[in-house]
Amino acid sequence: MAGHYQVKKKKRDVDMTQGSITKHIIMFALPLLAGNIFQQMYNTVDTWVVGNYVSNEAFSAVGTVGPIINMLIGFFMGLSSGAGVVISQYYGNQNYKKVQDTVHTAIVLTLVLGVIFTFTGIALIPYMLDLMNMPVEVIPEATTYLTIYYSGLIGLMLYNIGSGILRAVGDSQRPFYFLVVCAILNTVLDLLFILVFHMGVAGVALATILSQGISALLVLITLMRTDSCIQLHLRKLRIHMDMLKKIVKVGIPAAFQMCITAFSNIFVQSYINYFGADCMSGWTAYSKIDQLALLPMQSIALASTTFVGQNLGSGQVARAKRGVRNSLIIAVTSTIIMMIPLITFASPLVAFFNSKPQVIEYGTLLLRWITPFYVLCCFNQIYAGALRGSGNSKAPMFIMLFSFVFFRQCYLFVMSRVWNEIIPIAMGYPAGWLLCSSLSAIYFHRVKLDKNVVVEKTDK
Repeated sequence: MAGHYQVKKKKRDVDMTQGSITKHIIMFALPLLAGNIFQQMYNTVDTWVVGNYVSNEAFSAVGTVGPIINMLIGFFMGLSSGAGVVISQYYGNQNYKKVQDTVHTAIVLTLVLGVIFTFTGIALIPYMLDLMNMPVEVIPEATTYLTIYYSGLIGLMLYNIGSGILRAVGDSQRPFYFLVVCAILNTVLDLLFILVFHMGVAGVALATILSQGISALLVLITLMRTDSCIQLHLRKLRIHMDMLKKIVKVGIPAAFQMCITAFSNIFVQSYINYFGADCMSGWTAYSKIDQLALLPMQSIALASTTFVGQNLGSGQVARAKRGVRNSLIIAVTSTIIMMIPLITFASPLVAFFNSKPQVIEYGTLLLRWITPFYVLCCFNQIYAGALRGSGNSKAPMFIMLFSFVFFRQCYLFVMSRVWNEIIPIAMGYPAGWLLCSSLSAIYFHRVKLDKNVVVEKTDK
């Protein structure tokens, strides 16, 4: 079948079915990590600017609406991961016609969902803020930020699906380059809109969506100009039903897991909001550091997804399993190394976002208590990434929903009535990580890894 569709492999594409396993994972994960750091800078810079130049209410608003944003973004990211898995498996199988069909189907699906999610997100804002138990003084700022953010949501979605397509064939470098440019642009626009035009929260939201729009444009141009098998042709944009079914089969479980987890975090945030604006701001500062701290293991997990997908697509099950083992070792090692400075310099790190003494106290307390448990996340992240790469996204969905939603909500409900203080409440996160990692490890070592591969034997 591959011979019917001759397409050159671009030098940036990486065939992970041969060569050093550890080198492939590290070389793929490094630019991905750097790119994720710059992507995280969008919201981190927003938070820093409003925390230092606007108001404490604006700081709390921008920093605590993440679960509301992630509810829809998480659904899309999970669904788009299905496209990445299908592409990586067909790429490993050298079936470039199917790769093309999946690419065009994924782009059309993104455009349709972008319109739906924009209007849905804006309509849900007041209801989500109410569920989050958002303080009255923070609601106007949060509403403004979310409304503008959702208005430009399609840019973020197009960038993520485009970069996911590039990563599926082993190219994690160009998405990184685009994010460097756009993160710098976002920072410049933040400072311009806040310090020069005094636009407040509206300014940081506008800077974010403009930067995301540029990143989407860059990745789409790249896909249209490449001569690789992932080349995008506007005239070929349509839904291929066979590829859509495969994307949905792999992506929907991950989509529901990410969406429902984000929705449950709205209720988690309501427990934090109970302790007042200073605690909210301390949690916001901790969350920004937490999101950056988790990026190494998440980048390695994404590398393992592509590695497993390509190798299972080529029928190399043993090599895929070795990749998972090596990914775990790399993730645990890098996480332990990173934990030391986070605990040591907790106070100045929190103060970078907000210099109010009460905020620093809360943020430092949270960072020093929770950071040592990050190593637990390595296992659930790597195992989930590997299982999704194999086409099995249902098991991670059920395990994560049970651990991060059902168990965590039960924990918080009981703890808030038995020992309603910030640290016992916050420890609901490490408790969920421990349960999820344990269940993921047990399942991974009992399942046949190539059971859910989407590439048919007749495709080769």
